[in-house]
Amino acid sequence: MKNNPSLKGLLIAVAAFIIAFGVYFLFLSKKNYYIVDNPTPNTYYYKINNGSEGIISAGQTVHVDLTMGKNSIKVFDQNKKMLYDSAFEVNKIRGLLNIAHQDYYINRQYYGYNLKKDSLLLALDKTVIDGKEYFGGAKHSNKLYTEDFYYNVDEDYDKLIKNVQQVEFRSKIFRKQDYLNYYKEYYKF
Repeated sequence: MKNNPSLKGLLIAVAAFIIAFGVYFLFLSKKNYYIVDNPTPNTYYYKINNGSEGIISAGQTVHVDLTMGKNSIKVFDQNKKMLYDSAFEVNKIRGLLNIAHQDYYINRQYYGYNLKKDSLLLALDKTVIDGKEYFGGAKHSNKLYTEDFYYNVDEDYDKLIKNVQQVEFRSKIFRKQDYLNYYKEYYKF
């Protein structure tokens, strides 16, 4: 075979393309999944879509399989006495099942050039938690199923968002105490 520089260039470009996608899918891509979360000291049993029985202990987070559209869940206490049987609709690629109906807060963290955090906080709504006002407009949720967020309770915000030409936000769902800890650490009031 003749020494063909065009063919060598094409092979190098294809190899670089494959390596770039491999790095992205192995290290950089965000996984989409659904979880059941239990921030209480209690243990719960549950059945999703009449499947096998799951157990979630105090403070635990468990990944579960859900289908787009209607889903059902049966929740039992630690003595396997049924607490409720409910249905919910899945429309997005990540979500949180709050089987204990505890308080969660969905917070928006803003990124971008010329971001003025103090004036932005003052422009957003205030959230009242245990009688105290918190800036930033975190949205309260204690519904059975929530999917209006980008980062789940077991994920952290990205430390750096690249190529943000304007002010954008990423939302994360927090357990109540985790949100209070995050707020105290991030805003340092």
